[in-house]
Amino acid sequence: MLKLYAALLVLLLAATHPSRAELVVCNQSLDVLNVSLGYEETGEFQTEGWWSIGANRCSEIIRQPLQNRYYYLYAEDVFAQPVLAGDVSACVDVAKFFIRGTEECWVRGHRNANFLEVDTQSQERWTVFLKGSE
Repeated sequence: MLKLYAALLVLLLAATHPSRAELVVCNQSLDVLNVSLGYEETGEFQTEGWWSIGANRCSEIIRQPLQNRYYYLYAEDVFAQPVLAGDVSACVDVAKFFIRGTEECWVRGHRNANFLEVDTQSQERWTVFLKGSE
């Protein structure tokens, strides 16, 4: 009986505490997608990546309350073909990366990608659903 009460307490605590994930990206396609994130911090634009998100899965990209209204996402398939692109040019790299600034990507050893602006409407939590290439 004690085990039953302990299990119920764990479920109750889990239900009353919000999840730590504050920016979640969900892949609603049938392919694995690689996602990178752009945002402004202390007046400078920066990008980081990659998060690999399996088909019909979600990934926690930011695990704290969102500080900015706008975030920027770029996603590509496993063949490096864009499946989510916008018009905000920034740098990405082949492997895991953290890049400050958007200028001269090639000169600095990176490549250019066009990020899509995501308006979180100043919410602390936001979820983005990606459908992939149709």
